[in-house]
Amino acid sequence: MPTGVHIQDARAQLFDAAERVLLRDGPHALTSRAVTTEAGVAKGVLHRHFEDFDAFLTQLVLDRIAQLASLAPIPGVGDVVDNLTETLTRLFSSVAVAIVALITFRDDLRHRLRQARGTGGVPLATEAAAMIGDYLRAERDHGRIAFDADVDTLAPTLIGAGHLLFADRHAGPPDPEAVRRMVVTVLATALP
Repeated sequence: MPTGVHIQDARAQLFDAAERVLLRDGPHALTSRAVTTEAGVAKGVLHRHFEDFDAFLTQLVLDRIAQLASLAPIPGVGDVVDNLTETLTRLFSSVAVAIVALITFRDDLRHRLRQARGTGGVPLATEAAAMIGDYLRAERDHGRIAFDADVDTLAPTLIGAGHLLFADRHAGPPDPEAVRRMVVTVLATALP
């Protein structure tokens, strides 16, 4: 790209390009060159906006974590199983599975994310489990989940089982009924 051409939102353009590379080629193919080539910008653009590639990846993941709130189901509305099935499908149909693989693949990224977030666990998966836990607690308050349901165990179980269903990027998404069956099975003792 010639110098002097103004890029409207380089950060968003680079993040979107990184997602496309991740989804198409996997975490091993995600390099600064691959991202800038996919974005159609000079390599210097990335380094103008980020200290280094790991700083870029850290901000990408933190940005995607911040977007999780938009996936949260609304408590008290619709069917709990349907809500969770849809939420997990939307979550894992996005770039989330590829980001979890990226975090697992890159030790420095995982370390930076833990420092930035101030928590342990697998970034993105941990926040997704917290979102689901908050939803289940709210549904418990509405009487739609058993009062003694252990939401702190159910939420990460749903995230882990959902991740396993969606983890094979090459096979395509699982059948929606398979996701629903998993949600019903995990919540079997929690539904009144």
